[in-house]
Amino acid sequence: MTNGIEVSIEEGLATITLVRPDKLNAFDETMIGALCTACNRLAYDESVRGILLIGSGRGFCAGLDLKFATGEMASGTALPDLVRRIVTQLHGTITELRRAPKPVVTAINGVAAGAGVGIALAGDVVIASSAASFALTYTKIGLAPDGGTTYFVTRLVGEKRALDLFTSAEALPAEEAGRIGLVSRVVPAADFEREARAHAHKLAAGPTKAFAHTKSLVLNAVREGLETQMENERRAIASTFASADFREGVSAFFEKRAPKFSGA
Repeated sequence: MTNGIEVSIEEGLATITLVRPDKLNAFDETMIGALCTACNRLAYDESVRGILLIGSGRGFCAGLDLKFATGEMASGTALPDLVRRIVTQLHGTITELRRAPKPVVTAINGVAAGAGVGIALAGDVVIASSAASFALTYTKIGLAPDGGTTYFVTRLVGEKRALDLFTSAEALPAEEAGRIGLVSRVVPAADFEREARAHAHKLAAGPTKAFAHTKSLVLNAVREGLETQMENERRAIASTFASADFREGVSAFFEKRAPKFSGA
Protein backbone atom coordinates (compact mmCIF):
# COMPACT_ATOMS: atom_id res chain seq x y z
CA MET A 1 0.00 0.00 0.00
CA THR A 2 1.43 3.37 -1.00
CA ASN A 3 1.05 6.69 0.77
CA GLY A 4 0.79 8.39 -2.62
CA ILE A 5 4.35 9.66 -3.02
CA GLU A 6 7.79 8.30 -3.82
CA VAL A 7 11.05 10.00 -2.81
CA SER A 8 14.51 9.40 -4.27
CA ILE A 9 17.79 11.28 -3.88
CA GLU A 10 20.53 11.35 -6.51
CA GLU A 11 23.57 13.65 -6.63
CA GLY A 12 22.03 16.09 -4.16
CA LEU A 13 18.68 16.27 -5.96
CA ALA A 14 15.63 14.97 -4.13
CA THR A 15 12.81 13.93 -6.44
CA ILE A 16 9.29 13.70 -5.03
CA THR A 17 6.92 11.87 -7.37
CA LEU A 18 3.16 11.96 -6.86
CA VAL A 19 1.93 8.41 -7.48
CA ARG A 20 -1.85 8.23 -7.67
CA PRO A 21 -1.97 8.27 -11.49
CA ASP A 22 -5.42 6.69 -11.65
CA LYS A 23 -6.70 9.76 -9.76
CA LEU A 24 -4.59 12.28 -11.72
CA ASN A 25 -2.57 12.41 -8.49
CA ALA A 26 -5.45 13.98 -6.57
CA PHE A 27 -4.63 13.72 -2.88
CA ASP A 28 -6.40 12.15 0.06
CA GLU A 29 -5.54 12.77 3.71
CA THR A 30 -2.77 10.15 3.76
CA MET A 31 -1.07 11.45 0.63
CA ILE A 32 -1.06 15.13 1.58
CA GLY A 33 0.22 14.25 5.05
CA ALA A 34 3.07 12.22 3.53
CA LEU A 35 3.88 15.03 1.10
CA CYS A 36 3.99 17.62 3.88
CA THR A 37 6.29 15.41 5.98
CA ALA A 38 8.61 14.73 3.03
CA CYS A 39 8.87 18.42 2.11
CA ASN A 40 9.69 19.33 5.71
CA ARG A 41 12.41 16.67 5.92
CA LEU A 42 14.00 17.41 2.56
CA ALA A 43 13.89 21.19 3.00
CA TYR A 44 16.33 20.97 5.90
CA ASP A 45 18.35 17.89 4.92
CA GLU A 46 21.82 19.33 4.30
CA SER A 47 22.67 16.53 1.86
CA VAL A 48 19.81 17.71 -0.38
CA ARG A 49 20.69 20.74 -2.50
CA GLY A 50 17.61 20.85 -4.69
CA ILE A 51 14.07 19.45 -4.85
CA LEU A 52 12.12 18.32 -7.91
CA LEU A 53 8.37 17.69 -7.59
CA ILE A 54 6.69 15.84 -10.47
CA GLY A 55 3.54 13.81 -11.13
CA SER A 56 3.19 10.31 -12.55
CA GLY A 57 0.89 9.36 -15.40
CA ARG A 58 -1.17 11.95 -17.29
CA GLY A 59 -1.52 14.53 -14.54
CA PHE A 60 0.53 16.61 -12.14
CA CYS A 61 -2.11 16.96 -9.42
CA ALA A 62 -5.88 17.39 -9.65
CA GLY A 63 -6.17 18.79 -6.11
CA LEU A 64 -8.32 17.14 -3.45
CA ASP A 65 -9.75 13.73 -4.30
CA LEU A 66 -13.46 14.55 -4.12
CA LYS A 67 -14.49 10.89 -4.19
CA PHE A 68 -12.39 10.33 -1.07
CA ALA A 69 -13.87 13.40 0.64
CA THR A 70 -17.48 12.55 -0.16
CA GLY A 71 -16.86 8.93 0.79
CA GLU A 72 -15.59 10.05 4.18
CA MET A 73 -18.64 12.24 4.57
CA ALA A 74 -20.93 9.30 3.75
CA SER A 75 -19.18 7.22 6.42
CA GLY A 76 -20.04 9.82 9.04
CA THR A 77 -16.90 11.98 9.05
CA ALA A 78 -17.65 15.67 9.56
CA LEU A 79 -16.57 17.09 6.20
CA PRO A 80 -15.57 20.59 7.44
CA ASP A 81 -13.28 19.00 10.06
CA LEU A 82 -11.74 16.70 7.45
CA VAL A 83 -11.17 19.57 5.04
CA ARG A 84 -9.58 21.71 7.77
CA ARG A 85 -7.12 18.90 8.55
CA ILE A 86 -6.29 18.33 4.89
CA VAL A 87 -5.91 22.02 4.09
CA THR A 88 -3.61 22.47 7.09
CA GLN A 89 -1.31 19.79 5.61
CA LEU A 90 -1.65 21.28 2.12
CA HIS A 91 -0.68 24.72 3.33
CA GLY A 92 2.17 23.23 5.35
CA THR A 93 3.47 21.59 2.18
CA ILE A 94 3.43 24.85 0.26
CA THR A 95 5.05 26.73 3.14
CA GLU A 96 7.88 24.19 3.35
CA LEU A 97 8.57 24.43 -0.38
CA ARG A 98 8.64 28.23 -0.26
CA ARG A 99 10.83 28.39 2.85
CA ALA A 100 13.27 25.70 1.76
CA PRO A 101 16.77 27.23 1.59
CA LYS A 102 17.41 25.52 -1.74
CA PRO A 103 15.91 25.65 -5.23
CA VAL A 104 12.59 23.87 -5.77
CA VAL A 105 11.53 22.88 -9.29
CA THR A 106 7.95 21.83 -9.96
CA ALA A 107 7.54 19.94 -13.21
CA ILE A 108 3.99 20.04 -14.56
CA ASN A 109 3.57 17.05 -16.84
CA GLY A 110 -0.20 17.28 -17.38
CA VAL A 111 -3.30 18.51 -15.61
CA ALA A 112 -2.89 20.79 -12.58
CA ALA A 113 -6.27 21.63 -11.08
CA GLY A 114 -7.54 23.25 -7.90
CA ALA A 115 -4.99 22.91 -5.11
CA GLY A 116 -2.71 21.18 -7.61
CA VAL A 117 -2.16 24.63 -9.12
CA GLY A 118 -1.10 25.93 -5.71
CA ILE A 119 1.41 23.10 -5.30
CA ALA A 120 2.70 23.73 -8.83
CA LEU A 121 3.18 27.46 -8.25
CA ALA A 122 5.02 26.85 -4.97
CA GLY A 123 8.07 25.95 -7.06
CA ASP A 124 10.84 28.50 -7.49
CA VAL A 125 11.04 27.35 -11.09
CA VAL A 126 7.85 26.01 -12.69
CA ILE A 127 8.52 23.96 -15.83
CA ALA A 128 5.45 22.95 -17.81
CA SER A 129 5.10 20.39 -20.55
CA SER A 130 3.41 21.74 -23.66
CA ALA A 131 0.72 19.15 -22.85
CA ALA A 132 0.06 20.62 -19.39
CA SER A 133 -2.93 22.71 -18.37
CA PHE A 134 -3.93 24.73 -15.33
CA ALA A 135 -7.50 24.98 -14.03
CA LEU A 136 -8.69 26.89 -10.98
CA THR A 137 -11.84 24.82 -10.69
CA TYR A 138 -12.99 25.78 -7.18
CA THR A 139 -16.00 27.93 -8.05
CA LYS A 140 -17.17 25.37 -10.59
CA ILE A 141 -18.18 23.16 -7.66
CA GLY A 142 -19.13 25.98 -5.28
CA LEU A 143 -15.87 26.26 -3.32
CA ALA A 144 -13.58 29.15 -2.40
CA PRO A 145 -9.91 28.79 -3.41
CA ASP A 146 -7.12 27.48 -1.18
CA GLY A 147 -3.57 26.20 -1.56
CA GLY A 148 -2.10 29.68 -1.82
CA THR A 149 -3.64 30.03 -5.27
CA THR A 150 -5.09 33.50 -4.64
CA TYR A 151 -1.65 34.64 -3.41
CA PHE A 152 0.37 33.20 -6.27
CA VAL A 153 -1.98 33.83 -9.18
CA THR A 154 -2.82 37.42 -8.21
CA ARG A 155 0.84 38.36 -7.86
CA LEU A 156 1.81 36.68 -11.11
CA VAL A 157 -0.97 37.83 -13.45
CA GLY A 158 -2.70 40.74 -11.71
CA GLU A 159 -6.06 41.18 -10.00
CA LYS A 160 -8.33 41.34 -13.07
CA ARG A 161 -6.87 38.32 -14.85
CA ALA A 162 -6.77 36.37 -11.55
CA LEU A 163 -10.46 37.01 -10.90
CA ASP A 164 -11.30 35.94 -14.43
CA LEU A 165 -9.34 32.69 -14.03
CA PHE A 166 -11.00 31.90 -10.69
CA THR A 167 -14.55 32.77 -11.70
CA SER A 168 -14.49 31.23 -15.19
CA ALA A 169 -12.74 28.07 -13.90
CA GLU A 170 -11.60 27.44 -17.48
CA ALA A 171 -8.51 25.37 -18.19
CA LEU A 172 -5.48 27.41 -19.23
CA PRO A 173 -3.16 25.70 -21.75
CA ALA A 174 0.55 25.61 -20.97
CA GLU A 175 1.50 28.04 -23.73
CA GLU A 176 -0.94 30.66 -22.42
CA ALA A 177 0.24 30.04 -18.84
CA GLY A 178 3.76 30.75 -20.04
CA ARG A 179 2.72 33.85 -21.95
CA ILE A 180 1.07 35.48 -18.92
CA GLY A 181 3.91 34.55 -16.54
CA LEU A 182 2.19 31.81 -14.56
CA VAL A 183 5.05 29.38 -15.28
CA SER A 184 8.79 29.85 -15.77
CA ARG A 185 9.15 27.94 -19.01
CA VAL A 186 7.24 25.62 -21.33
CA VAL A 187 9.04 22.73 -23.04
CA PRO A 188 7.87 20.29 -25.72
CA ALA A 189 6.05 17.29 -24.29
CA ALA A 190 8.49 14.87 -25.93
CA ASP A 191 11.46 16.48 -24.11
CA PHE A 192 9.66 17.47 -20.94
CA GLU A 193 10.90 15.04 -18.29
CA ARG A 194 14.47 15.01 -19.58
CA GLU A 195 14.67 18.81 -19.61
CA ALA A 196 12.96 19.21 -16.23
CA ARG A 197 15.31 16.73 -14.56
CA ALA A 198 18.37 18.24 -16.26
CA HIS A 199 17.47 21.72 -15.05
CA ALA A 200 16.77 20.49 -11.50
CA HIS A 201 20.11 18.64 -11.41
CA LYS A 202 21.87 21.78 -12.66
CA LEU A 203 20.39 23.83 -9.83
CA ALA A 204 21.22 21.14 -7.25
CA ALA A 205 24.86 21.32 -8.38
CA GLY A 206 24.92 25.10 -8.06
CA PRO A 207 25.98 27.51 -5.29
CA THR A 208 23.40 26.49 -2.67
CA LYS A 209 23.95 29.38 -0.26
CA ALA A 210 23.79 31.96 -3.03
CA PHE A 211 20.58 30.37 -4.30
CA ALA A 212 19.08 30.37 -0.79
CA HIS A 213 19.83 34.08 -0.30
CA THR A 214 18.57 34.91 -3.80
CA LYS A 215 15.34 33.02 -3.18
CA SER A 216 14.75 34.84 0.09
CA LEU A 217 15.49 38.23 -1.47
CA VAL A 218 13.17 37.70 -4.43
CA LEU A 219 10.30 36.38 -2.27
CA ASN A 220 10.56 39.38 0.05
CA ALA A 221 10.98 41.97 -2.70
CA VAL A 222 7.25 42.63 -3.17
CA ARG A 223 6.79 43.26 0.57
CA GLU A 224 9.79 45.45 1.34
CA GLY A 225 10.60 49.07 0.53
CA LEU A 226 13.69 49.88 -1.54
CA GLU A 227 15.97 50.80 1.36
CA THR A 228 15.05 47.72 3.40
CA GLN A 229 15.50 45.51 0.36
CA MET A 230 18.93 46.98 -0.38
CA GLU A 231 19.98 46.43 3.24
CA ASN A 232 18.88 42.80 2.92
CA GLU A 233 20.94 42.56 -0.27
CA ARG A 234 23.97 44.04 1.50
CA ARG A 235 23.79 41.42 4.24
CA ALA A 236 23.21 38.58 1.81
CA ILE A 237 26.12 39.39 -0.49
CA ALA A 238 28.44 39.89 2.50
CA SER A 239 27.46 36.44 3.74
CA THR A 240 28.12 34.79 0.38
CA PHE A 241 31.51 36.50 0.08
CA ALA A 242 32.54 34.26 3.00
CA SER A 243 31.41 31.04 1.31
CA ALA A 244 33.55 28.28 -0.18
CA ASP A 245 31.37 28.43 -3.28
CA PHE A 246 32.40 32.06 -3.86
CA ARG A 247 36.08 31.12 -3.64
CA GLU A 248 35.50 28.25 -6.05
CA GLY A 249 33.52 30.47 -8.42
CA VAL A 250 36.29 33.08 -8.55
CA SER A 251 38.99 30.44 -9.02
CA ALA A 252 37.03 28.85 -11.84
CA PHE A 253 36.51 32.24 -13.49
CA PHE A 254 40.23 33.05 -13.57
CA GLU A 255 41.20 29.50 -14.51
CA LYS A 256 38.64 29.53 -17.34
CA ARG A 257 36.89 26.34 -16.24
CA ALA A 258 33.44 25.34 -15.04
CA PRO A 259 33.05 25.75 -11.26
CA LYS A 260 32.46 22.74 -9.01
CA PHE A 261 30.28 24.07 -6.23
CA SER A 262 29.99 22.16 -2.96
CA GLY A 263 27.09 24.06 -1.45
CA ALA A 264 29.32 25.34 1.38
